[in-house]
Amino acid sequence: MKKIILSVAALAATTITAQQKDSLQIKDVDEVVLTASRKRENIKEIPSSVTIVNQKQIQSQLTVNSDITNILQYTVPSLATSSGMTTNSGQTLRGRQVLVLIDGIPQSTPLRNGSRDIRSIDPSVIERIEVIKGATSIYGNGSDGGIINYITRKAGSDKTISGQSQIGITGQLYGGTLGFRASQFLAGKITSKFDYAASMAYEKTGYMKDADGINLSPTSSPARMNNYNGMLKLGYDLNENQRIEASYIGYASKSDLDLGLKTGKYGVTPTIGEGSAANQGTTPQGTPRNHNFKISYDNKRIWQGTSLNVNLYLQDFRTVYGYSDTFLNGGQSNVISKKKGARFNLDTQLWNAQNSQGEIIYGADILNDKTVQKLEDGRYWTPDMDMTNIAPFMLVKVDLFKKLILKGGLRYENIKVKVGDFNTLSTIKNDGTFTKSIFVKGGDLEYNALVGNIGFRYNINPEINLFGSFSQSYSINELGRILRTSTSETINNLETKPIIVNNYELGATGQITRWLNYEVTSYVSTSKLGATFIQSPDRALMIQRAPEVVYGVEGFLHFNPARWINFGGSYSWMEGITSPKDDGDYSTKINNSRISAPKILAYIQVRPLQNLSVGVDMLHAFEQDRFQPNAKTGLYVYGEGRVPEYTIFNLKSSYEINKNWRIAVGIENLFNRMYQPAIAWWAARDSDFTNALGMRGTFMLEYKF
Repeated sequence: MKKIILSVAALAATTITAQQKDSLQIKDVDEVVLTASRKRENIKEIPSSVTIVNQKQIQSQLTVNSDITNILQYTVPSLATSSGMTTNSGQTLRGRQVLVLIDGIPQSTPLRNGSRDIRSIDPSVIERIEVIKGATSIYGNGSDGGIINYITRKAGSDKTISGQSQIGITGQLYGGTLGFRASQFLAGKITSKFDYAASMAYEKTGYMKDADGINLSPTSSPARMNNYNGMLKLGYDLNENQRIEASYIGYASKSDLDLGLKTGKYGVTPTIGEGSAANQGTTPQGTPRNHNFKISYDNKRIWQGTSLNVNLYLQDFRTVYGYSDTFLNGGQSNVISKKKGARFNLDTQLWNAQNSQGEIIYGADILNDKTVQKLEDGRYWTPDMDMTNIAPFMLVKVDLFKKLILKGGLRYENIKVKVGDFNTLSTIKNDGTFTKSIFVKGGDLEYNALVGNIGFRYNINPEINLFGSFSQSYSINELGRILRTSTSETINNLETKPIIVNNYELGATGQITRWLNYEVTSYVSTSKLGATFIQSPDRALMIQRAPEVVYGVEGFLHFNPARWINFGGSYSWMEGITSPKDDGDYSTKINNSRISAPKILAYIQVRPLQNLSVGVDMLHAFEQDRFQPNAKTGLYVYGEGRVPEYTIFNLKSSYEINKNWRIAVGIENLFNRMYQPAIAWWAARDSDFTNALGMRGTFMLEYKF
């Protein structure tokens, strides 16, 4: 283990990596981050690697593709590439599952990971996206690989009303592929104390076809999808120190794609959509509801030197999958999750001297998460799971000489899960026979642990800032999948222990000249009992619980030599190893469903005219050949398929007609490259072997007032 940590740290010293940026301005080193410490702080105070995708970047990427999983794959180096489907299966962060939040409200369903949490909001309503990379316990269950927090837009001026209207169409070279989207954002101040922000967005996607004009697979397809998003925020300043805010954010998606499925042959012929769908299943695929309610109260001075923040929230989520015949009598499944929670944050300034400052952030999180996976006909695929999590926490921050920042914190996780009685589904085996359904007695599961973090950041000068940290996360990810494949008549005989991840990070960042800035980061994360999908002898998927190590490097370079041009790029690489027998032998690699191929992001953006901006993005995914097929059958098992390399270019352009009107044109897959997304290869299954989207154009008209 020590050798691994030292080797990665040495590699970081000689490997320069890059993060993409979509702006003609050099990265703002004074950018404010909310998620890392649950309070607003300068990015130069954070002892770890953070990616901020700002609103300009989001709007620029929206010109190419409105799917937020696609936007993130072009802006976050260590995030795996998008599947191109409604699922974000395999889109891990630093080789581990990520916790997705909307304004701090958890969207992920770690009790039964449905892999539709990243795609849970329309990008038009997002002000910025904060990505905290590496294990962290600051928001609780599910953040083994880090956090993606969507920060939504708010009132930004003193006008009574201001806003942004957008309308756009998308289309491909082939007939029947037109899509349409429209969004409206309004914000303002009604009085000096009362403000509001409201948004509505609707999108109807067209048919989606590959580079040869063939319909892509209808399984989990974003084609012919109706997407809806609404937001309302109301804020009131009680006085100069106190504010209360209430918000609702809702998202829904529903497919009306009527295409039959023609299953291909892995590595030879892609699975496609053709004809009309058979009458299987009655509920359209998608996410019928994702309701988020939140009330927050802020007091900047509840008493001398202490501020208070209180958040109360509710989330109601349901997502529906397509028809499956992997179990007796077939059917459609859905994941339903209802959360309610409260967060209490106190921030006390310990001292404020000329050359040093100290503060302590403390409080408690309370979360109740009720999750279940059921079939549309009422059968249970997982039991009802009712989790209550109470977690007090404390974080101490010391700033010495305005150069050295030290942080350390503790969080005590106290989790109880009530599991209902249930009957397992009778599932199909590789030989065509079915497993026997058994009755499983439920009960209570209890988990508790003390996890912590400690880190430093030394801002030596503008050219070099060093940072390093040790942080832990604690989660009971995929409990539902473990339970639903039970072969025991009681849950007490199952391996349901939590995942505790230890994350080590070391990096450097800085601005070498006024037109060049960089960051390079190395990391190692370990867990005594990880969780990875593997294929059983009868080709069914099961969870492997074993010790594991994930390590890698990443970073970015940005060049801004003149006002009319900027360019740069990013590189990320990772590896993961495990010891299935828990004997200290780490010669087995974690499969490709978690460990993504090395990735390069590159961009150039120019402004040949004052009102005209033109940019090109490139994504290059390297080949990933880490496993061998079965010597007898020549077939790969799930997660181990060889992934070929591919390179994709996107074009983005916009023209500002005047201060109010703007038009934008984007082209995705500019050279109409025929390729398959990574999941098509590493899944190593005929049904998953699909082509990627061919060239598609977007035209958008925007009006600001």
